[in-house]
Amino acid sequence: MLEFTTELRRWRRVRRLSQLDLALRAGTTQRHVSFIEQGRSRPGREMVVRLAESMELSLREGNELLLAAGFAPAFPESSIDDESLRPVRDALDVILQGHLPYPAIVVRPFGVLVAANRAFDIFNEGVDPALRSPGANMFRHALHPLGLAPRVRNLPEWGRHITGNLRALLARHPDPGLEDLLAELESYLPPLSEDTKVLGFAVPLELASADGDLRLITTITSFATAADVTLSELQLEAFLPADEATAEILRRRHN
Repeated sequence: MLEFTTELRRWRRVRRLSQLDLALRAGTTQRHVSFIEQGRSRPGREMVVRLAESMELSLREGNELLLAAGFAPAFPESSIDDESLRPVRDALDVILQGHLPYPAIVVRPFGVLVAANRAFDIFNEGVDPALRSPGANMFRHALHPLGLAPRVRNLPEWGRHITGNLRALLARHPDPGLEDLLAELESYLPPLSEDTKVLGFAVPLELASADGDLRLITTITSFATAADVTLSELQLEAFLPADEATAEILRRRHN
């Protein structure tokens, strides 16, 4: 129970919620939340689930909070190869192929590659095979000196677009593994020039290729209503041409 009270306080503070804020979200009283955090009141399973949802924890984090409180997890966690997820894998394959001639990938947490369509091969030109093998980390693939980085025309800006998003994720979902990965990725980035204007989320990828220079923007889709931990953590990243010249190059490659 001590582990649960510690975790509840930690997550409440990570979310920058007062006890009153959390109580209002969870449909209870500040007094009850205070007693739970002090270990003076033992919450039921339903209350723990409500607290987790009120703090916008992921399914994995919610399961961990339940375990800390002495309850079984609420959500299953299947292997990506599990038969129960076959319809999802089939649907993802359709989406990936339907995005052609533009590149698209599916990743697990922290950028681990699950699947990619044929157009993604343009990102593998000149990349060390160790950085693009099955299960490779796509953030490392993008920013490592032996990866995509030498071909990125705007690496200082685009790289900080990636690390900035990861830093925001780390603030909401603290994880030592993600913290280590972020430190590694930031070590690869060259300094910004004094006249650089970083545009935050609005940074296109400017990429050299054997077929000509590309300008790409990205969209990211997650499975917000998934009831399986593995599925909830998958993300589909689709790359779109930012100009007609890029669109024409990608269409030519896959005619």
